[in-house]
Amino acid sequence: MTSESLQPQGTPARRTVVAAVGAAGLAVALTACGSDDKSSSGSSTTQNGSNASSGGGDAAAGSGGAVLAKTADIPEGGGKVFGSQGVVVTQPTKGEFKAFSSKCTHQGCAVNEIAGGVIKCPCHHSEFSAADGSVKKGPATQPLPAKSISVSGDEIKLA
Repeated sequence: MTSESLQPQGTPARRTVVAAVGAAGLAVALTACGSDDKSSSGSSTTQNGSNASSGGGDAAAGSGGAVLAKTADIPEGGGKVFGSQGVVVTQPTKGEFKAFSSKCTHQGCAVNEIAGGVIKCPCHHSEFSAADGSVKKGPATQPLPAKSISVSGDEIKLA
């Protein structure tokens, strides 16, 4: 007679319980291993190294057509990260404005610096072109996705 045959009807076997607990522990461990370090403040560093706030003032996350920034807020050859909107706006050459997702394509960290025509991720040091979002330095292998903006007068709006 086995211990399983001595159990009351409807009670799970010890092996079943141990296997379920082990599977749950494995799921927790795998989830923890896959988490990202997404710590970022809503600020960015501009080309000259000074901190810039993420506020364009009037823009709310997801509100199309709201003013994100003034053109004068985006330095030539640099840019600015708007963390709450998930976008980075650059000015690769005078009067040319580009926008990309601020989420690094490597592990989803927020980029935090734009200097010398390069958008930088602090987590694993991936670098992207401020002109087209392409990867300049890994470990990222995919470019930053482009975002739609419009420039009207001196205002930059998230489309």
